[in-house]
Amino acid sequence: MFDVALIREDFPILNREVHPGQKLIYLDSAASSQKPLSVIESMNDYYRNSNANIHRGVHKLAEEATEKYEAARTKIAKFINSEKSKQVIYTRNTTESINLVANTWGRQNLKADDLILLTQMEHHSNIVPWQMLSSQLGFSIEYIKITPEGLLDIEDYKQLLVREPKLVSFTYMSNVLGSINPAKELIQLAHAAGAITLVDGAQAVPHFPVDVQDLDADFLAFSAHKMVGPTGIGVLYGKFDLLKKMPPFLGGGDMIKEVKFSGFSANDLPYKFEAGTPAIAEAVGFGAAIDYLESVGMENIDRHENVILRYALGKIMDVPDVKVLNSNPKLKGGVIAFTFGKIHPHDVAQILDRSGIAVRAGHHCAQPLHELFAIPATTRASFYLYNTTQEVDAFVDGLYKVKEYFK
Repeated sequence: MFDVALIREDFPILNREVHPGQKLIYLDSAASSQKPLSVIESMNDYYRNSNANIHRGVHKLAEEATEKYEAARTKIAKFINSEKSKQVIYTRNTTESINLVANTWGRQNLKADDLILLTQMEHHSNIVPWQMLSSQLGFSIEYIKITPEGLLDIEDYKQLLVREPKLVSFTYMSNVLGSINPAKELIQLAHAAGAITLVDGAQAVPHFPVDVQDLDADFLAFSAHKMVGPTGIGVLYGKFDLLKKMPPFLGGGDMIKEVKFSGFSANDLPYKFEAGTPAIAEAVGFGAAIDYLESVGMENIDRHENVILRYALGKIMDVPDVKVLNSNPKLKGGVIAFTFGKIHPHDVAQILDRSGIAVRAGHHCAQPLHELFAIPATTRASFYLYNTTQEVDAFVDGLYKVKEYFK
């Protein structure tokens, strides 16, 4: 049974009063989620009892640290149904994972007359690395259109595929629109056209089951901090044959098999992409986050968020002057980005904060998408497993206070 009251007890920060008499209502999980006590304590336990560098030492602490670090990798691989744990590469975050693909696979395989496809709803992290590489190699970038309702235009995608792109890189779920793209269909169509696929799973993997083998994804990127885990660690999943052919991204310790004055040979997977001392405690915390999410159940989390989303949409759509980007709960995750008449999103967020309600304001690292809708910014409320309908009620009451303040 999914009991949100019991789940909330696992998150110490939700008991905080952020202003006198104002208990925290956290509606900003799309930016970064809160952490359960089990994750916090797992990292504390590592530092108290097993703190040492990994892979290199033969003493007890080094062996314990290595075991914890690699055990987390195994848990992550199982969580996304990766065939092998060595297909899970530790990075700092989703952004670094995408940059890794761009600067290894992309630099090795793209040339001046090639084409890659992105979508109009991408986060900057899945636009800028490709623009940077394009400026050096000269390949073209086209953007799959979205409909006025905020969904991906599949017909436009099919027309672009006729041009035989080398890569299709897309977000599984938009961090602004909340739109959940039909990833399996997009990947099948891309493969039929001869393209490699990269899925930005930052907003998907934390919220509903993601199976890389079922999707047949070539690459998948995601971050721990959006899925009740620590900051500073993320993952790049890749198909084994692709990863094996890719050159190292960074040089230094642990990514080498042998070094001579005349050159070096790279380590085996996954270590050839993990240069230097990694985020060991964060990996331990990541493993604990996987344990926590699995104990709750990803299907349960998905259902709960959908209930909260539908309830919130029903409430917020009744607030005068509120306009939601993609207000259809079908194929949409727990994200509501909206404008509020002529009131600036930062003003909305600041006034809500006085009532202890944390939301996001700005272009959410999706400036081109906002320009497409001819708006500079939006206010965004985003939900996760610990949010309640009572919090939604307080959020909507807060919007009426904003309206009253600005008359």
